Amino acid sequence: MTTNIKSIVNEDVNNKVVILRADLNIPIVNGIVKDLTRLNRLIPTINYLLENQSKLVICSHLGRPEGKFDENFSLKPLINVLSEITKTKVHFNSSCIGDEALIKKKTIKKGEILLLENLRFHESEIKNDNDFANELSKECDIFVNDAFSCSHRAHASLHAITKFLPSFSGLLLDEEVRALTSVLNSPIKPVAALVGGAKISSKINIIQYLLTKMDYLVIGGAMANTFLVAKGFNIGKSLYEKDCIDIAKSILKMSETNNCQIILPLDLVVSKKFEINAKFEIVSSDSVPSEMMALDVGPKTINEISSVFQKVNTLLWNGPVGAFETPPFGEGTYKLAREAAKLTVNKELITVAGGGDTTSALNNAKAVNDFTYVSSAGGAFLEWLEGIELPGISVLSK
Repeated sequence: MTTNIKSIVNEDVNNKVVILRADLNIPIVNGIVKDLTRLNRLIPTINYLLENQSKLVICSHLGRPEGKFDENFSLKPLINVLSEITKTKVHFNSSCIGDEALIKKKTIKKGEILLLENLRFHESEIKNDNDFANELSKECDIFVNDAFSCSHRAHASLHAITKFLPSFSGLLLDEEVRALTSVLNSPIKPVAALVGGAKISSKINIIQYLLTKMDYLVIGGAMANTFLVAKGFNIGKSLYEKDCIDIAKSILKMSETNNCQIILPLDLVVSKKFEINAKFEIVSSDSVPSEMMALDVGPKTINEISSVFQKVNTLLWNGPVGAFETPPFGEGTYKLAREAAKLTVNKELITVAGGGDTTSALNNAKAVNDFTYVSSAGGAFLEWLEGIELPGISVLSK
């Protein structure tokens, strides 16, 4: 796993044209920007580059326009927002490549921004095309990747472009890599991971990799049901994966040889209906009534997992422990999130979390700001947890 990467903070950017690969894949509806979270996380890098007198060119994708212009995926609505936040002049070019883009790169002044149109209006971006990357790099002196959340993709603006320019990481990407490296490669032990979500099949590799790194592995969400079936428990109508029962059994065996204690639900919140404010009961996890389905963890499980949080020094969190989007089945996730947040605030626990559902659940629990680090990434975060080399990161190594 590449962690020895070159950071832009050690480079002289004065009077240099710096092309910054950002992740501005943010919700824009009818030209109105709906959520600034991703943009706000980029601001330290943008401010650093502007304050150090660079001429800043920003490129990003937005959505999946399938290689052709589509106004719904234009980055144009970000001009004013970016200008307001950075308090600087933002120029825009209606294509990320071409003669007009080259002229604007040549004429941009120090401390100003040139925002380029959506990279994915060109098929060549996704194909990691060298000619496209070369065009993108023209009239630029330095490339900076600050889009960790996209770095699991070998796309031209993340990968091929590094063949044509000196290439560095931005401050957000540095922060992401530092946080994930510290929790996986050099954690303050003991260390636990909480892995939740619906399917083992989507997280087999993550679980197997974490078994070799963790002292405790807490498994929640519907994927825990498959483990309960593997132990011979009756789980009624609960969602589980029949074809993953043998995998669950082998993971339980692996945990013993790796000295990693797996924590499964002791009790479950069950209901006949999966709907908002459905009637529910709390039952032991080995005796779910045949007409019921498990939708969250019960109080005994919450206490058990909380006691694990109190025993360890580092916690990695990915995925909810229940169907948190549908009240009241988010209570287990929220209570555990608040417990982890409280321990973090009290300096008793280092907490690193990531993944779209996880961030959403932590936001709902009002715990997101109290975690040590919450990753901005989804797919890249998950691949890092599997121990996979990310193409956008490996090209930045020293």
